[in-house]
Amino acid sequence: MSLKKFRYYVANGSITIIPAFILQALGKKTLQSKTSFDQDYIEQRVNYYNKLNAPFSVDSQEATQVSQFKKTGGSAYYLDLFKVIKAFSPSYFFNYINGDVIDVPAEPSFLKSRPIDGDNAASILLKLNAIRHYNFINDNKSFQEKKDAVVWRGTGFRPNRRLLLSTHFNDPKCNIGRVDTKDDSKEQLGYVLPSMSIEEQLEYKFILSLEGMDVATNLKWIMSSNSLCFTPKLRYETWFMEGKLQAGIHFVEVKDDFSDLIEKMDYYTKHENEALEIIKHANQWVEQFKDSKREKLISLLVAQKYFALSGQSSAKN
Repeated sequence: MSLKKFRYYVANGSITIIPAFILQALGKKTLQSKTSFDQDYIEQRVNYYNKLNAPFSVDSQEATQVSQFKKTGGSAYYLDLFKVIKAFSPSYFFNYINGDVIDVPAEPSFLKSRPIDGDNAASILLKLNAIRHYNFINDNKSFQEKKDAVVWRGTGFRPNRRLLLSTHFNDPKCNIGRVDTKDDSKEQLGYVLPSMSIEEQLEYKFILSLEGMDVATNLKWIMSSNSLCFTPKLRYETWFMEGKLQAGIHFVEVKDDFSDLIEKMDYYTKHENEALEIIKHANQWVEQFKDSKREKLISLLVAQKYFALSGQSSAKN
């Protein structure tokens, strides 16, 4: 376990032994701090994560009561949700879903991820499993100092990754490989390469981000770096608001079949200023998630809106 994870579990695990009335008092104090921040900005983010705008009911027979909430999935999901819902009355009820969520639930529920397109109002985003997904980095190497090539490492069992490997593994402008060896295809096993650390990947001007079950874990750290993020069209989003990211502004979008990957690399190698502008916008996007006090406030306001619209609280955003 990394030092960062150790600190996370120690700090957040200790919160679970704090009496409920203290957590509620601390939550109330945080909510009262709203006036210290840009109101329009706060409201926009709250309403993006929680798109509900009409009253709804929570079935107490099916939902979870705040006082009865316990670990039902991964520890990080449990701790991150615990910090939010325990700031409210123990009598409130809510729905939630653990893990990588790619469908919109039938009932309004707290979750980590949702599809970008379509009516996703029942999917209420919270910053869950943050220890894995919010790994922002400090990149000390400039774009100009990096290698003129694209890098990617990951498991190769999904169709999009298998296609990438079969079409670009042997390209001299690519350092692309899978790190797992569980596959029935001898061809695919030929694409296995040693894993690479984030620091090693940062040696490259272009880093490819590929969605897996839901969002790509590496998208956030790539966008905090001095490398240019390449990705096919984004289909899922989290607290990072991937649905608001714009191709050509925050990242470079490549075709789903990767047929334009080399063309895009060549273009941004020659048009360095355009690459640097996209990297600047990506870095600026990341910055908004680094204010821990504001992030906590927004999380509580998202939940407060849920409890208010479900008729369990008279509080409003």
